[in-house]
Amino acid sequence: MGLFSKVISTLSGALAKTKETFVSGLRSLILGRKLDESLIDDVQRMLLEADVGNKATARLIDSARADFRAGRLTESRDLLEHLKRGLKTMLDHDGASGAVPLAVAAGKPTVCLITGINGAGKTTSIAKLTRYLQDQNKTVLLGACDTFRAGAVRQLEIWGERLGVDVVKGNPGADPAAVAFDACKAAIARGVDVVIIDTAGRLQTQDPLMRQLAKIKGVIAKSIPGAPHETLLVLDATTGQNALRQAEEFGKATGTGESGGGVTGIILAKLDGTAKGGVVVAIRAATNIPVKFIGTGERPEDLAPFDPDSFVEAMFSE
Repeated sequence: MGLFSKVISTLSGALAKTKETFVSGLRSLILGRKLDESLIDDVQRMLLEADVGNKATARLIDSARADFRAGRLTESRDLLEHLKRGLKTMLDHDGASGAVPLAVAAGKPTVCLITGINGAGKTTSIAKLTRYLQDQNKTVLLGACDTFRAGAVRQLEIWGERLGVDVVKGNPGADPAAVAFDACKAAIARGVDVVIIDTAGRLQTQDPLMRQLAKIKGVIAKSIPGAPHETLLVLDATTGQNALRQAEEFGKATGTGESGGGVTGIILAKLDGTAKGGVVVAIRAATNIPVKFIGTGERPEDLAPFDPDSFVEAMFSE
């Protein structure tokens, strides 16, 4: 089995619930029916119910309706392929196909700052990202900047022990920015390739915590010019439209993309546990934040770079 086939197979398993409820329903709806305005209306409703989102659904349906009315789309079976092409185009980042890679600093270390709300799978995603980087022959150091919850620090330490990486921590209640500073200095001293900074779970509406996040980023930037090189937002795919709203609001609160200096990418956790995989499309269409990784299972190795072609092919595979 080729590499692409293996990737499709892995993703297909992770997307089993989404395929069962969304894609299978889409096939049942479309195949065998006459292609007309009524069918396109029904597809529109199904896309919305699958958490594809208003903006993405509008783009897909407007394109399908335009091609139908112009005579370029005549058979219902062709509508599935039309949707697949539209999804791939929509998920590509800035017109470039393929996965969006993690940023790499010109010198060591590269700094990845991780944020998100409590319960989204942030700590587990950090462990998976660590394992992914180790598989790329990178050395990793973890910074435990969630100093307000002793359990959070211990959970990170346990993962550090399992994965064989050091964790820099402070005393309970210590200034998270000070811990971030210590982690960056330790990474420089040890010649580590990547330092991953965990932060306290926060809602985008919590001004004090958002200001704290800005302080952490400022301290990191002073320690390592140009850092953090990535600010990754962890979202829980099982929450569907709530995950979309978090992406939108975190983007507004922190700025998005390289020019905004804010959230540079998303880790979509727990994708294997939900039928709401369509939220990937909704997030991409509604924000300028690329999904960089998706959680495909519970093991440390169950993290995959998000590749639009592979994702869509896996979602529509039989």
